[in-house]
Amino acid sequence: MELQDLLYSQGFGPRRVCLGLVQHGLVTVDGAPVTDPHAEVEPEHVTFTVEGKAWTYHAKAYVMLHKPAGHECSQRPSAWPSIYTLLPAPLRQRPSKGGTPGVQAIGRLDQDTTGLLLLSDDGTFIHRMGSPKHHVPKVYEVTTADPVRDEHIARLLAGVVLDDDPRPVRAAACECTGADTLRLTLTEGKYHQVKRMVAAVGNRVTALHRSRIGRLELPADLPAGGWRWLTPAQVAEASAKAV
Repeated sequence: MELQDLLYSQGFGPRRVCLGLVQHGLVTVDGAPVTDPHAEVEPEHVTFTVEGKAWTYHAKAYVMLHKPAGHECSQRPSAWPSIYTLLPAPLRQRPSKGGTPGVQAIGRLDQDTTGLLLLSDDGTFIHRMGSPKHHVPKVYEVTTADPVRDEHIARLLAGVVLDDDPRPVRAAACECTGADTLRLTLTEGKYHQVKRMVAAVGNRVTALHRSRIGRLELPADLPAGGWRWLTPAQVAEASAKAV
């Protein structure tokens, strides 16, 4: 792959910008400056920097983000900053592939909800992790306004009816984790589902945090607002059928 094409594929701007970065000596390959934009490189085995910042080639982007409160999961936020502002420019600017418009969030979290969010530019992975048909379990840590009672847990497991669907919606798992906290596992993705289900049993959500998606758990050492690449093993594990 030509160096300018490698930079373009990784989101460093249009091809003319990538060409200029190389020609102006702002790119190193394996520690040495390269000024020929047509220089051939092996993308899977190269180490390169752009304007002094190290970057690793990824044919497709698979990213986890610890979403903080006060951010919208939208490219065009209406009232709060976008979660995409938490990502470096190259990730935000990766070109579209196969109909997928660059890196996008898989599902959404409300602006006041925190926790694990996955992003990718792989359309197959996005569908596998985000489509309701695949029933990928999502685990939420819920804080409630009033104490959690046994009857709340029982009703959430048995199913509650929400105002937009006559069919009961059930938690795949639910357990009390404290006087006013519970852990709720869902395999559907209805609008404001956790908050509406808790309201339906006579309580109210005051804080909501997603700790797990399928087999991927939010790392304890990933701070709010932080992101990291998924490893190949994590991508394979996430894509495997949930058990």
